[in-house]
Amino acid sequence: MNNPEFITFLRSYPSYPTTHILDDLRATEYARLDVGEHVYLDYTGGGLYAETQVQRHHKLLSEHVFGNPHSSNPTSLAATQLLEHAREYVLKFFNADPDEYDVIFTANTSGALKLVGESYPFAKGGHYLLTFDNHNSVNGIREFAHARGAEVTYIPVALPNMRVDSASLEDYFARGQKNAHNLFAYPAQSNFSGVQHPLEWIEKAHAAGWDVLLDVAAFAPTNYLDLGQIKPDFVPLSFYKMFGYPTGVGALIVRKQVLGKLHRPWFAGGTITVVSVQGDKFYMADGHTAFEDGTPDYLNIPAVEIGLKHIESIGYGVIHERVMCLTGWLLDNLTQMKHSTGEPLARLYGPTTTEARGGTVTANFYDKDGNAIDHRYIESEANKVNISLRTGCFCNPGAGEVALGLSRVELDVCFNGPGHQERVTLDDFRLCFDGKSTGAVRISVGMVTNFNDVQAFLGFTRGLLK
Repeated sequence: MNNPEFITFLRSYPSYPTTHILDDLRATEYARLDVGEHVYLDYTGGGLYAETQVQRHHKLLSEHVFGNPHSSNPTSLAATQLLEHAREYVLKFFNADPDEYDVIFTANTSGALKLVGESYPFAKGGHYLLTFDNHNSVNGIREFAHARGAEVTYIPVALPNMRVDSASLEDYFARGQKNAHNLFAYPAQSNFSGVQHPLEWIEKAHAAGWDVLLDVAAFAPTNYLDLGQIKPDFVPLSFYKMFGYPTGVGALIVRKQVLGKLHRPWFAGGTITVVSVQGDKFYMADGHTAFEDGTPDYLNIPAVEIGLKHIESIGYGVIHERVMCLTGWLLDNLTQMKHSTGEPLARLYGPTTTEARGGTVTANFYDKDGNAIDHRYIESEANKVNISLRTGCFCNPGAGEVALGLSRVELDVCFNGPGHQERVTLDDFRLCFDGKSTGAVRISVGMVTNFNDVQAFLGFTRGLLK
């Protein structure tokens, strides 16, 4: 490629050619992207699947007969064998000792988080500690904590880099009462800003008597999580974020020593050993079985192993290097774009370098007079040129409120305004902050993003300059 901009890019990111295997894969396994002239920049929203993933899964289904695994007939046993093999492979992939960790299959990350929230022994004297920067499904656990009398505390993130002041963590950890159940939750990588929060926090929290929930939904697609080295207690994830297919299958990887703390508020088919109607008694099954309600998705779960093997065949080193090179180029260019008036085109939320961050870049765009351009307009214009990106607050209201400068006072006024005590629509919310952005534009690069994708987006943004 003799493109002068590509040559400049290679001078800045000389390791990019070492990731050429991904260009080869894109031409074969992901050819539909270029055939359809798609510029896909929403990898934090969902990964893309390779053609052979679907083909291998289809072959498996077309050549065998699988039945509901809650039985001991031949087709049920065949399904059970595949399910348990997939469970073992998840542990192997993340280097998790099967004597230390178990895998509970769920519908997605949110389903895994709900299991923790409803089952964790929150009580008066206990504590739920979490960062401002968390997905809504992590935030939602606070409702279980509130209902049972536990204290809930948020740790703020600070502009401009959207990071936590790590020096303050010990003070927060000191708030946990001894002999109480205390849970600390944070994302390994922000789905809002791309910030990667330190994994070293896990052992610091453990030393202070806290259980740790590490959300890896945005981290695992492009970074290796080694559970032989770091030891969070709860690890929720969605497999489609990693490799696109299947959707509707996630997992909670959980340390066995804390699994015994969890108590379900109900029982369901598949979760009990014995239940009686007349005797009004039930007995929960052991381990992961007690948490997989009803019939597991036994036809799709085998596709998880196929997807994990696909990632392994590429290697996280190559994936991570590709994402960091393209993210760096994206950041370099966005931060340099200025209108004729000297006004910056984009204001980024989060780090403007590739240090301790992932491939998620979030910004708002401004006209030559410094007025915000509605993020919904950016999305609608991007749609016209087949660029897939995402706008809003990305189910991460804490990071969004900090980034967009929405204060506690403004939020209280909005939520307590006329007619807002019971219900606030998105339009109501936007009207509360007339003149302020209530969302942003998120561009996220992933495994098979290439230079042309990033250039297409940068060309689109240059069209906003005046």
